[in-house]
Amino acid sequence: MQMSDLRIALFSGNYNMTLDGANKALNRLVEYMLRMGAQVRVYSPTIDTPAFEPQGDLVSLPSFAIPGRSEYHIPTGISAQVKADLEAFAPNLLHISSPDFSARAAVKWARSKNIPVLASVHTRFETYPRYYKMGFLEPILESWIRGLYRRCDALVTPSESMVEVLREQNMNDDVSIWSRGVDRTIFASERRDLEWRRSLGIEDDDIAIVFLGRLVMEKGLDIFAETIIELRKRQLKHKVLVIGDGPARNWFEQHLPGGIFVGFQMGADLGRALASGDVFFNPSVTETFGNVTLEAMASGLPVVASAATGSQSLVQDGVSGHLVPPGSAMKLADAISPYLTDDAVRHAHGAAGEKRSLEYSWDAINQAVADTYLRLIDSAKK
Repeated sequence: MQMSDLRIALFSGNYNMTLDGANKALNRLVEYMLRMGAQVRVYSPTIDTPAFEPQGDLVSLPSFAIPGRSEYHIPTGISAQVKADLEAFAPNLLHISSPDFSARAAVKWARSKNIPVLASVHTRFETYPRYYKMGFLEPILESWIRGLYRRCDALVTPSESMVEVLREQNMNDDVSIWSRGVDRTIFASERRDLEWRRSLGIEDDDIAIVFLGRLVMEKGLDIFAETIIELRKRQLKHKVLVIGDGPARNWFEQHLPGGIFVGFQMGADLGRALASGDVFFNPSVTETFGNVTLEAMASGLPVVASAATGSQSLVQDGVSGHLVPPGSAMKLADAISPYLTDDAVRHAHGAAGEKRSLEYSWDAINQAVADTYLRLIDSAKK
């Protein structure tokens, strides 16, 4: 089978409603597959004002908005209209990208027709309850997700560390890597803009610690704030630059007095903002890869991150940054401190990260997914 023979039905819980790493990766994949001659039809909840224009044809799934988080919708299944569209499209492979109710219905439909199923794992959904003081739900949610992933033919996920987690959780026996790329036209150290920094009150000799991402609690905002407080107690001079927006912005601003919040950025503005920082701090443990970490590396910033899935596969501890056990503000502050006082180490680790980022090419990465599609279809024919 050739790539031009592929007919892929992609089910997403949030294809273009918000701009995050998972959505960008899925849209880049669809663009690549269409460019290579494959046919792709995307099924996802839709809203009136999405974050960006989607790649490919998009069919709206029935869904409801999450209370208090209306930018996210939960797909509720497959309507008769969607099922008819799916039947007419006649895919030869189903790709699901979130373990929601519509994905479950789609897998059931595909299984009834002997259509192979691939699941891409972008987020550690089972860890979310701990950020909302409901950690007791984590094993229940993990079991619920396992029930779906065991019905798939294979899983792909962005990092080797996440492959290990999925195997340890017994999610599937066939797990491989779909990594992530970085857009070098946007993210590079030469995007640094001292005038832009000065306009924000960041002097040339200030060390700016950067947060980049949606401002939601599951990104580790609490441990970020605790770490900054610890650095202030140590009287280590620095500034905090927050790039992004979200429902927890007010909370973050209250817990980071003096922080510089530049809001949501994209394209060249995002590349400028990130390269204009000095140290990237990512305390999150929910990402399977950490696109923002790779983007920071490409921008020439050393990275201090929680030693969790994603970051462990990107950051070389002691070479391009530091990896710290999750949840320890004291240890995270210890890791950040040298970058605030030693310019040579900061620049050396930033340069090492930028060099490593050159290994990540989007077309080569997306071809790995295409190869997996073809392998699963060939196996189903035997």
